[in-house]
Parts: sequence; structure tokens; C-alpha cells
Amino acid sequence: MTSVRLEAFSDAVIAIAITIMVLEIKVPHGTDWGVLRSLLPVFLSYLMSFVYLGIYWNNHHHMLHTTERVNGRVLWANLHLLFWLSLIPFVTGWMGENNFAPLPAALYGVTLLMSSIAYSILQSTIIRLDGGSSSLRKAIGRDWKGKSSIALYAIAIGFAFVNHWIAVGIYVLVALLWIVPDKRIESIERTDET
Repeated sequence: MTSVRLEAFSDAVIAIAITIMVLEIKVPHGTDWGVLRSLLPVFLSYLMSFVYLGIYWNNHHHMLHTTERVNGRVLWANLHLLFWLSLIPFVTGWMGENNFAPLPAALYGVTLLMSSIAYSILQSTIIRLDGGSSSLRKAIGRDWKGKSSIALYAIAIGFAFVNHWIAVGIYVLVALLWIVPDKRIESIERTDET
């Protein structure tokens, strides 16, 4: 089976998650700046999650373009990732509605941590399927970004109960690490196209 259907399905799930998140931002009753100011935590949590879903969508796209086929294990590993990504609207709304309070901020981190672990599992499953000549394996190397992201999420979850703003800062830091797609995978895609 090719990766085209898998990518299309994954794109749809991510698009639905983004749509659900924006629908959770309620239109304020009033016309002054004060009503918008009260929505700031909700908007900031939406913005952070929108960026995260965009990062996953972008990197997922690049990763799937390094392989031409998928099997049942890849399909299940992908569903595992989509499960955790589909929880992002819930934790985003809870965190935003409660001004980044400790427990919602920690659960947001747990969701990001599990999404990162699921992405790593999917990545490893694709590499195993492609074998020793895997383009993806060559591109990611030791995967320092993936491993450091998992560690930073775990640290942030603990900080959420000490100082939730430190946890949120770590979530932003990890997003900044990933905001630019992995150039190594993009270079492999360009090589494969020529």
C-alpha cells in the first residue's frame, strides 16, 4: 500500500482538530477592548496549539514522502499519533479557559509528550519497514530534536506544578525547535525527485 491514503487521512484529522479548536473560541458579548482582553489566554493557547498541529502536519508530510509504502504496523502507529493529536483541542481549551493553571498546563504537556513519543514510534516503524537503506534513517541521524523534545516535555510537566509559566515557556521553546521543517528530510525529498 502506498502512503498517499495515509497522508490524506492524517491531513483530514489534523484539519478537523484545528477547526474544533477555533470553534471553541467563543465570540465575546461586548464591543470594547476589555472583552477581547479576557479572551487572551484562550487565544494564546489556541495559537500555541495551532503552531504545534502545523508542525506535526508539516513534519508528518515530509516523513511520509521518504517512504513509498506502508504496512499494517505503520497504519497503527499513525493512528496512535492521531489519537494523541486529536486530544489537543480538549487540552488547549481547558488550559486557555483556566489561564494556564497548573493541572491543565501539565495535561497539555502530557498530550504533547505522548504525541512526541507516538511520532517517534511512527518514525521508527517506517524506518524498520524501509530497512537498512531507509532514507528517513539517513535524514534524521541520531534524532536529537526528537529525543530532546521528549525530555523537555517531561521536565515541563513537572514544572507545571511549580511554576506553570516555566512549563508554557518550555512548550514554546520546543515549538521553536521544530518550527522549521527538518532540512535533512527536505534535501532527501529533492534528491528523490531528481
